[in-house]
Amino acid sequence: MKASCMPELTKKDWIQVAEVYKKKANFPHCLKAIDGKHIQIRKPSNKGSEYFNYKNYFSIVLMAVVDANYKFLAVDIGVYGKGSDSVVFQDSNFYQRLQRDELDLPQASVIDGYNGPVFPYVFLADEAFPLSDRIMRPYGGSNLSVDQRIYNYRLSRGRRFVECAFGILANKWRLFHTPITLEPENVTHVVKAACVLHNFIRVRDGVHFEDATSYQDFHDVEFTNGTQRLGRTVRDNFATYFMSPEGELPWQMSKI
Repeated sequence: MKASCMPELTKKDWIQVAEVYKKKANFPHCLKAIDGKHIQIRKPSNKGSEYFNYKNYFSIVLMAVVDANYKFLAVDIGVYGKGSDSVVFQDSNFYQRLQRDELDLPQASVIDGYNGPVFPYVFLADEAFPLSDRIMRPYGGSNLSVDQRIYNYRLSRGRRFVECAFGILANKWRLFHTPITLEPENVTHVVKAACVLHNFIRVRDGVHFEDATSYQDFHDVEFTNGTQRLGRTVRDNFATYFMSPEGELPWQMSKI
């Protein structure tokens, strides 16, 4: 079922995804949200310490890229629970293909109705992920400007879809509420099957989901690479856009 429920996207598909994200999250040029979820397992017979995570239980990591309809575009499953989200993501096949420009993403363009710079199409993530021209993360620190706080709020509105997708997945397949009593390699198969079936059900039935998501705080991680400076420029451009008449939301000031 993977080929039909989790297909490879074309440039045209990506643009349609971005339009849905703009409509539902008011974040233009956004393709997907990225995050990781720890899948709790029983203590493995070997290498138990490798699976022991910062939440003090044994797990493998489900790294997922999710659209505005709570569907999984791509998943990477099975990494040891001790690994951080940033390490898991950078080792994933999706990240490697993103780095090699193999995902057929749309070219950067202007935002309709806004007299500003061109914007690349981006993915939204939290503080644990590397900042680049393709991956937007929040501003860190406590002394943020109004523009930066508004940007962080708007980004969190976009990120909620991946958090909610994890919640829908766990509530549909209740085995995710307790430690899975299988060996890690078999847990990986179970999680893959659940993600494909999740997409099948999203298309077939949909779901009315009350969006009440809380967000975890992660340690601020900086990545010194050639794309970080460009990523800061793109992030600042989004922050400016969200304060403009074309990009602001009527209620955003009350949210910060």
